[in-house]
Amino acid sequence: MKLFSAILLFLLNTSFVVAQNLSGITGIRDTAYSITNEYKKHLKNYPYITVVPDTVSGKIKEERNVTYSKIGKRELKMDVFYPAGKRVKKRTAIIFIHGGGWRSGDKSMHHQLMQRLALLGYVCFTPEYRLSTEALYPAAVHDIKSSVRWVRKKAKKYHVDTAAIVIAGHSAGGQLAALMGVTNDNPAFEGDDASHNKYSSRVNAVIDVDGTLSFIQNESSEMNDKQKRSFLFMAGLYTS
Repeated sequence: MKLFSAILLFLLNTSFVVAQNLSGITGIRDTAYSITNEYKKHLKNYPYITVVPDTVSGKIKEERNVTYSKIGKRELKMDVFYPAGKRVKKRTAIIFIHGGGWRSGDKSMHHQLMQRLALLGYVCFTPEYRLSTEALYPAAVHDIKSSVRWVRKKAKKYHVDTAAIVIAGHSAGGQLAALMGVTNDNPAFEGDDASHNKYSSRVNAVIDVDGTLSFIQNESSEMNDKQKRSFLFMAGLYTS
């Protein structure tokens, strides 16, 4: 585990110290990657697919677009899903990070999964974070760390067990989740958000769902970036 952590941090810190390419910073969020667009794209080849419907149940409660952090004028939002009714014990929290190549996607992409997990007794959070058209690495890391601190700050309200906070994610979100785990207690990755900095950003478990952990292996699509839109190009590591 220590060796894996050291390798991952070396790769990511190397990308940070190289001059980052700022040409892609538009301040406009890329909305191309979404459940609706992916459904339409694959429907022709897979006509039997359907979009998973929302779970409508009086057994769960939802709170949408809760502000967990503010960076300048940019408010970062989070959605919360939790069991309804009397809380008899502290619950495990799951913070789920959406994917989208660090450039696109949004916090609504895993709502249906969070609803099902809330039915099982978990308290679930889907935070947004600044994508690469807004700010470059490690901005997303700082944002997610801030979301973890916010969850700890609100632990009493949502009856969260602060010793059982799980960080999970899919694709790029899985990579970010893994990074949360290997940077526990590392002040270099905490960022400048002081709104709830007296709370820890430590996570107790990591779930990486199909998240890239190596940017140099052959299966990484980041290595073929003709459109120059990827994380590697934006970080200055891919130039041709």
